[in-house]
Amino acid sequence: IPIPINTEQDLIANYLDARCNTIDESISRHQSIIDKLCEYQSALITHAVLHGIHPDQKYQAVDSEWIDKIPNTWDMKRGKWLFREASERSEDGTEELLTVSQYTGVTPRSQKNVTMFEAESLVGYKICHIGDIAANTMWLWAGAIGVSNYEGVISPSYNVYRQITDAYDSEYLDYVLRAIPLVQHYKALSTGIRPSRLRLYPPQFLDIKFPVPPKTEQTVIVAYLKEKITGVTTAIARQKAAIEKLEEYKKSIIFNTVTGKIDVSGNES
Repeated sequence: IPIPINTEQDLIANYLDARCNTIDESISRHQSIIDKLCEYQSALITHAVLHGIHPDQKYQAVDSEWIDKIPNTWDMKRGKWLFREASERSEDGTEELLTVSQYTGVTPRSQKNVTMFEAESLVGYKICHIGDIAANTMWLWAGAIGVSNYEGVISPSYNVYRQITDAYDSEYLDYVLRAIPLVQHYKALSTGIRPSRLRLYPPQFLDIKFPVPPKTEQTVIVAYLKEKITGVTTAIARQKAAIEKLEEYKKSIIFNTVTGKIDVSGNES
């Protein structure tokens, strides 16, 4: 390990403080842009799936604890008339294991960088078909719910719900279930002694009232959101790429300085 004299160590530390602070400020600016883009995306989705996308839309007041109005051409129905709890179980455990996250919805565990313990057998795990709602009971209060695009199984401690009347387009339903006001309502309905122990069980979930637009309008809303979100996600990706480059640059400056490749005067050796 190279050990400069104390006075040179002080000079190196001061030099790196100045350089790294400048880089950190740039990273912070890029992160601030990402945060604003994410807020915009959430607001865009929330308004579209709960209030429609027509600027001259007329509304009706609704009797609900989490939403105050919907377009006057939409219905509002309690969950028990829209969904039923499904409890099929795997008999041989050969199905793909799915995971449910508040960040990515329902995805195969094989696509996630998960280090948590995995059961030796998936026998008895709950079957989840394409189009089913999968809900992580322990993290539903944080938004860990979504409509599955995969055939597989989920933990027996989670819940699976299935449409009764095919009232929803699957993609639209996924947006609704993860809309911020509804996620906040999940939390309000959940019970437990502390956040990590909060649970929302099927009776409470099926008692929630959900907006139900005409299915043709759901399809239009999904197409609208896909177009808008593509631009936002592209912008977010650019900002993340800039942050990665700045972090790599910071590491290189630190390495080259503490190993003597750059001296505190800025002259390369």
